[in-house]
Amino acid sequence: MPALLRRFLPVLILLALVVALPFLLKSAYQLRVATLVFTAGLTAIGLNILMGQAGQVSLGHAGFGGIGAYAVAILPTHYGVHPLAAFLIGVTAAGLVAFVVGRPILRLRGHYLAVATLGMGILIAMVIQNQQALTGGPDGMQVPRMELFGWRVRGAETWYWICGAFLILGAVLAVNLIDSPTGRALRAVHDSEVAARVLGIDVARAKLTAFTISAVYAATGGALLAFVNAFVTPDIAGFLHSVELVTMVVLGGLGSVVGAVVGAAILVVLPQVLTVFHEYEHLAIGLIMIGVMIFMRAGVVPTLIGLVRGRSA
Repeated sequence: MPALLRRFLPVLILLALVVALPFLLKSAYQLRVATLVFTAGLTAIGLNILMGQAGQVSLGHAGFGGIGAYAVAILPTHYGVHPLAAFLIGVTAAGLVAFVVGRPILRLRGHYLAVATLGMGILIAMVIQNQQALTGGPDGMQVPRMELFGWRVRGAETWYWICGAFLILGAVLAVNLIDSPTGRALRAVHDSEVAARVLGIDVARAKLTAFTISAVYAATGGALLAFVNAFVTPDIAGFLHSVELVTMVVLGGLGSVVGAVVGAAILVVLPQVLTVFHEYEHLAIGLIMIGVMIFMRAGVVPTLIGLVRGRSA
């Protein structure tokens, strides 16, 4: 297989799925669920850059999604900013927050880093929940509809294609990053920070770059989710959502772009499928996740790739 084709194979797989799904899905509800997978998958791809490539853990990443989501709600509602401009401001703000906060906390390692990012996420969620005049507090707030040149963006199919396009764009950028000098530096940091320093890599800068990029991905996914739902609540920045994002990355497979999307699909689609079990829904989800991590320790996608290569050999 040519090197270029192998490099962009994950993007081609995702593109094929995005194009094919509308012909397979039979209702607007199913299109909406697919759209939710795309927004979660985009955030998971960004977090995968931080965890799978740089080897850093973040338990507060949902906070960046909350910044993006509330930017597209607050700025148009209270300040008359155009939704598209609010979207760009929210993504930029999340990147700046990550850059400023990341400089001190990324000096930490292991569980100290996890606790520090957890505290950051909790602070963002508390600000969102307590500023009721701006955010609506625990009740949340409406998100004004996106309008472009007089056209009001609405409908499950429209947002499906918009979010699908963002997912493909995010995957392309992630694949390019992996094979770039920055990506190789991140992998060196992941393997050994000491060895990376010996090779002349600025470890602090590499980790901060990954943290900032992943925050931009999260803010983009959060803003798109807010537009799709036309409503946002503080749960989008909550601790449980951060844990859910980490679970998506680990389930799908650390370091895999397709794996991040597969992990997002598992955690978004499974609750919809298992609603037939009613009160046993969460129990079933937990058992499935435990089973996957026991029998597919590397994650779903890397494990399946390993099985296919083993059979072909």
